Amino acid sequence: MYSDDMTMRQILTAAGDTWAVVGLSDNPERAAYRVAAKLQRIGKRVVPVHPKAEAVHGEQGYASLAAIPFPVDVVNVFVNSALAGAIADQAVAIGAKAVWFQVDVIDEAAYDRTREAGLLMVMDRSPGREIPRLGLG
Repeated sequence: MYSDDMTMRQILTAAGDTWAVVGLSDNPERAAYRVAAKLQRIGKRVVPVHPKAEAVHGEQGYASLAAIPFPVDVVNVFVNSALAGAIADQAVAIGAKAVWFQVDVIDEAAYDRTREAGLLMVMDRSPGREIPRLGLG
């Protein structure tokens, strides 16, 4: 219900190439690190968003979505569900076109708000898994 193939394909192919990955750190053991690398391999610019604002995969990090000084197309969320709704609201505020909540990141009210604001939205899925499944890389 919250992640149909058409919406996932649209986000991955047509929503834009600048992805802010919230929760991305330089820890290669974390899923966010691996998913960000896969996104880069299919041509996406991956912008790390993490309180430490560290550089990851060759891209400057930022402490928040609001601190990013250029437009962001997609916000990929790797934080726990209790924090995800606020991130979705920030994505709307910065003018993103889509929000993608990772596996086990679930906030139905945030999903509804984000869709009502006109953004594409996927919840409880990983682009790292969906890219090959949808034949995109």
